[in-house]
Amino acid sequence: MNEEVSMIALPYDYFLIVWFILAAASTAYVAFDQFNGNPEPTVMKWGFILVTLYMGPFGLLLYVLADKEPRPGEHERFTAPLWKQGIGSTIHCVAGDATGIILAAVVTASLGLPMWIDLIVEYIAGFSFGLFIFQSLFMKKMMGGTYWENVRKSFMPEFISMNAMMAGMAPTMSLLMMGRDMRAMDPLELVFWGVMSIGVMVGFSTAYPFNVWMVKKKVKHGLMTVRSNDDAKAHDDHAKKPAMDKMAHSRMAHGSGHQMAGDATTPQLVALAGVTGFLLISGMVIPGFSVNLGLSARDVDASIMPPGMINTFDLPGEAMKDMAAVKPRQVTYIAPLDAKGDQVLQPRIENGVKVFELEASVIRWNILPDVAVDAYAYNHQVPGPRLQMTEGDHVRINFHNNLPESTTVHWHGLIVPNEMDGPAKITQDPVPPGGSYTYEFTVGQSGTYFYHSHDHPDRQQALGLYGALLIAPKDPSAEVKADLDYTIQLQEWLKREWLTYPAMSMEGAMPNYFTINGKAYPSTDTIAMKVGQTIKLRFIGTNNNFIHPMHVHGGPFEVVAVDGVTLNESARYQADTVNVGPGQRYDVIWTARKPGKWLVHCHIPHHTANNNVEQHGGGGLMLVLDVK
Repeated sequence: MNEEVSMIALPYDYFLIVWFILAAASTAYVAFDQFNGNPEPTVMKWGFILVTLYMGPFGLLLYVLADKEPRPGEHERFTAPLWKQGIGSTIHCVAGDATGIILAAVVTASLGLPMWIDLIVEYIAGFSFGLFIFQSLFMKKMMGGTYWENVRKSFMPEFISMNAMMAGMAPTMSLLMMGRDMRAMDPLELVFWGVMSIGVMVGFSTAYPFNVWMVKKKVKHGLMTVRSNDDAKAHDDHAKKPAMDKMAHSRMAHGSGHQMAGDATTPQLVALAGVTGFLLISGMVIPGFSVNLGLSARDVDASIMPPGMINTFDLPGEAMKDMAAVKPRQVTYIAPLDAKGDQVLQPRIENGVKVFELEASVIRWNILPDVAVDAYAYNHQVPGPRLQMTEGDHVRINFHNNLPESTTVHWHGLIVPNEMDGPAKITQDPVPPGGSYTYEFTVGQSGTYFYHSHDHPDRQQALGLYGALLIAPKDPSAEVKADLDYTIQLQEWLKREWLTYPAMSMEGAMPNYFTINGKAYPSTDTIAMKVGQTIKLRFIGTNNNFIHPMHVHGGPFEVVAVDGVTLNESARYQADTVNVGPGQRYDVIWTARKPGKWLVHCHIPHHTANNNVEQHGGGGLMLVLDVK
């Protein structure tokens, strides 16, 4: 069983870990320094602590540059510049409002509410927490007056400041949460908190200029100094302090409250409220032109989209989950480096019935020694185990689903009872995670077939849920014989930035690795032959996307069967290339005419490279017939 740290999926997750360690250290320093003598109101101490928690080292930077008393008795003079007072005013806003926003985001995500509702709830929660708790309640002692008087006086400046902050936070959260990495919508993921940190920093930046103006007009408080009686006396005795320091000290240290006599006019405040309101609405609505704000955290299930995927406002959550990367923490088995797929699955016999046991699960599988994919697999191998039957057999396949999603099994090309055919929600209910289903039928055909998932096959088959199903004719003489018999199952993979995605013929999902029987050249098999020997190559289009023109060097072959049906001798033909499309099968007989290493490969050159790189002369869909 593979147990990975669930938080690590992409390279920047390591950066996030470092970021939060720095944020914790920065917050600890600010908290210690604030309560160890920085002379300001308690609410401001907590304001800087909260903002540093959200903004990490940048919060620490703001504290050191604008608020931390450089030397005893200098806080008043040090914090006097308007730009620093504006930082203090913005701290009031961000500490309260962002706390409400973040708490609301956690609750709405947990409840599975759509993103657009999330934004509205976040705004209401942030504004309410900032106005009723952080401003009117926590600052009541400093502001003087009754609680409801403070609510009335704080409403307009808080409204302006909150609008400006949310105008920055809303689009940041929408575009990052609904972008490529939608773990950002899940509070249990580091990326969620990383996006919150970025959102708070952007919100601080958009709110700051408005807060500077309001401080200048005495509509909002900036930084303040509060000293104990002993500190105040020491401050008074400090040598040659400028008059402005003493005035500030007498106002801030000894006053019964910090009432503001605003210089802003009503038209100015209304204009500011209108502009910030417009910015707020724009910030909440415009992202909806690019991303689907109607989705919730549950709808997207912490999906990570492939690089380059085109996200649109009408892209459904189901489509996102279909294209999403396999989550590394869902891997339950790591296959040995030299493991091979397509191993014959031996049945047991029960009352004359051949019984096969088949299980689907998430595994890690090496397609090259240094390239592993997180795959969906039958019986811990890619391709799944080979099922060998004989025409006329009665077979029972006991299937168990250990995937994190529902699935079914389809027997491609076989004539079976309808309820055994496998299409999800059409002939059977999908087999849920942890569930089982028994497929049972009598085999009435012979030839080359395969089985694969038929529940979201664009995802599941692309990730490895397929395997060969070879049926011998009841009359052995009816089979076209060769000295050797080799099955070639084709597949396409998308592996980027450590993650495995289902390869699809669409933007951002095109494959970059290609395999034969679960391995890419030069890790594919080398088949030893002797001059004069024949080999039956069974090409199976177990892939989802491309037609692969499979070509054999060293002379033509004879096509003897198509889609499981053996051709009459008069219908057989010579060729050196067959176009194997998804779902198609070709049986061909090739004769080793001359000694040497003869290639079997796809004739699309991109498909004979590994992530566009050739290794030992090629890659991908290549194998060697080594004739002695």
